[in-house]
Amino acid sequence: MDLHLTQMQWDEFLAGLYERGERLERREAGQSYPQGEAVDAYVLSAHAEALYSQDIDPELWETLADIELEADDEEDAWAMIRDFYLERGCVLVRVGEGTGPDDREEWLLNEALAERLGLQELP
Repeated sequence: MDLHLTQMQWDEFLAGLYERGERLERREAGQSYPQGEAVDAYVLSAHAEALYSQDIDPELWETLADIELEADDEEDAWAMIRDFYLERGCVLVRVGEGTGPDDREEWLLNEALAERLGLQELP
């Protein structure tokens, strides 16, 4: 599955999450949550299978080594990582315009996590 969110949709999505212990969940309307349970991109990155972002170190080469693949450059590395996880049922979330490698924001999330967080329900 491949989703494309605007930056505003992404920010709203993150604001609608909380982390309790090591589990991410979707906030419910009318409930209050401690400030320490707030989720930002850094918190979400700990739950992602892989990501390509200019704001968070994507650790491309470490991820590529973990899946026992090799690439010549970052573009090829990310393409291999993305394909590897998509073949295993992960959800690709593209954020913003992503017109070039310098503004790319792509996240790969486990399908069960994406479903629990309501990603498929976003417009």
